[in-house]
Amino acid sequence: MFGRDEKVSPIRLTAVQYMILGVFLVLVYGLWRLQVMQNELYATQAERNRIRNVPILAPRGKILDREGRVIVDNYPSFTALLLRDSTRDLMADVDEIAAGLHLDPKDIQERIRRFNGMPQYQPIYLKEDITPDELAFIESHRNELPELDTIMAHRRLYPRNGFMAHLIGYVGEVSEEMLNSPRWELYNPGDVVGKSGVELEYNAILMGKNGSRQVVVNSRGKEVGQLEQKNAEPGRQLKLTVDIDLQIAAEQALGDRNGAVVAMDPRTGEILALVSRPTFDPNHFAVRISRDEWSKLVTDPNKPLLNKAIQAQLAPGSTFKIIMAAAGLQEGVAKDMKVVCNGGANFYGRYFKCWVVAEHRTHGVVDISKAIYQSCDVFFYSLAEKLGIGRIAKYATMFGLGQKSGIDLPQEVTGVMPSEEWKARNFKQKWYAGETISVGIGQGAVAATPIQMARAIGAIASGGALRRPHVAFPKDLPESMRNVSAVPDEVNIPLDPENWEIITDAMANVVNPIGTAPSAHLQGIDFAGKTGSAQTISNAAKARLGAMGKAKFKDNGWFVGVTPRRNPEIVVSVLLEEGEHGYFAARAAAQVIKAYVEKQRRLPTKVASSNQAEVGAVWSTPDPEGGDSRLQAGRFYVDVPKQRAPLAAAAPGIQ
Repeated sequence: MFGRDEKVSPIRLTAVQYMILGVFLVLVYGLWRLQVMQNELYATQAERNRIRNVPILAPRGKILDREGRVIVDNYPSFTALLLRDSTRDLMADVDEIAAGLHLDPKDIQERIRRFNGMPQYQPIYLKEDITPDELAFIESHRNELPELDTIMAHRRLYPRNGFMAHLIGYVGEVSEEMLNSPRWELYNPGDVVGKSGVELEYNAILMGKNGSRQVVVNSRGKEVGQLEQKNAEPGRQLKLTVDIDLQIAAEQALGDRNGAVVAMDPRTGEILALVSRPTFDPNHFAVRISRDEWSKLVTDPNKPLLNKAIQAQLAPGSTFKIIMAAAGLQEGVAKDMKVVCNGGANFYGRYFKCWVVAEHRTHGVVDISKAIYQSCDVFFYSLAEKLGIGRIAKYATMFGLGQKSGIDLPQEVTGVMPSEEWKARNFKQKWYAGETISVGIGQGAVAATPIQMARAIGAIASGGALRRPHVAFPKDLPESMRNVSAVPDEVNIPLDPENWEIITDAMANVVNPIGTAPSAHLQGIDFAGKTGSAQTISNAAKARLGAMGKAKFKDNGWFVGVTPRRNPEIVVSVLLEEGEHGYFAARAAAQVIKAYVEKQRRLPTKVASSNQAEVGAVWSTPDPEGGDSRLQAGRFYVDVPKQRAPLAAAAPGIQ
């Protein structure tokens, strides 16, 4: 049998041929099915393998105090994104997404609606600072919910317990209303911007510029490659004029009482501390504040969001008497003026009481100095009658009342300085001479803010140099942001040196045993100021309310103090709402002054190249007329021997 040729069966050969033909037909059908029947399906899937722009968020710049210590920092966190370049119906997944991220489905639907007009490549920021379990939810649902993604973000970290909250402000997502204004028209929904305080005022500096990276994603939204990346530009850090040590002292001095404290260097206008009470926690805004928390803040009758240092328009009470004294002396009316205070006096058919009546005593014969340090109302009633509202308004306006101080913080108010023109313009009524009497003691229609009173009295103690307050160093700002205020940086108001001495010496006696705030006296420190108390409602209205009126509508307490008394280095303005007496406010101011002086004493002495050191001191000079000797204050240089250690730092007003 070997060697014989075997023939293939024709049947088997035919079967093989048909099998080959069948395979070929299957391949042809498959190719036709892919390229013809399912052309649109696979074209769509191919389209979904495309480029996606993923944002890289820029961290905001840090905020520092004047010594470079960090006040506001950032911390890393994850933000949940809703990608809109997917073909999925986003609304269909809202309930599942809301459950996984612990959100209200209505909030997600509203955010999707807000972004309808934006380009598809721009994602929606669903939730900031997500928790580990929310991050795990997103990672575990990549296939089912490809429109969900995460991004690294830098969130604001503010001081706790509302420390410095009104000055710093807070950040939040830009609102639709803001986007419609020219200032914010170049921003996009979802951008986090400054909403108040320094965060708002200097948002352009602090914000920085976001970057992005281009990635290739497949049809399921999974990243399969990266094309290019543009890094974010972090915001610039901002150094403030505030001193944290002094800010702490001011916060502690005010405590839990409602009101405000402003500490300023009247030589430069630099704000050293600024406090408002009650306060709020800006950390609640750093992510996204809830509706309930926001509602609680805006409906609180104590107005915790109000920066009372620059927005509380209240009668300044007897602190206004320093401006009255400057006007009276400069106009030649008050220098030789003497008034007998028997507890009150009649003006224009009405009897006006002096505050000492409540203590069942009188001031007796009063001159301008005694009128200041014992705060005699009758003297200033009489001075107001002699000056008239025109001259009072002239000097008050010169010293900055009834107008913004120009501080670089948003939403400052103007206050009110009444005049004949003011009343005619606002009420279409005539000014009556009797209204001037109450203005003379800082009541009536007069309304001022703590920053205005600090600026005005600081200017008078500085010999008439009125400077614009600021919380950022102008030299550190871009050229476009300098000198943008309508208020000039400095205005010099002529003040006769003798009048200046009379006022400042009388202010120094306010915190001595003969004055209205002896308990605020600081041993060894040249401390001067003026107390004030101002009614919140009229005495007649309070009497009608009886015990409830006395308990609920207590007088506001004011004090504005400086050290040293002339050419001061610091001025402190304190407002205690319903604080009753100015000496309570004086004690709070004294705490801040003491903290400032003690810090100056601890600072190393600046020794010049000529081996000289700057020294501050207070000394007494005999009165040529045989009266009490006068205290004088000043700063000068002394020689420092090379072989000796530098002198200990001299604080302002050391005795």
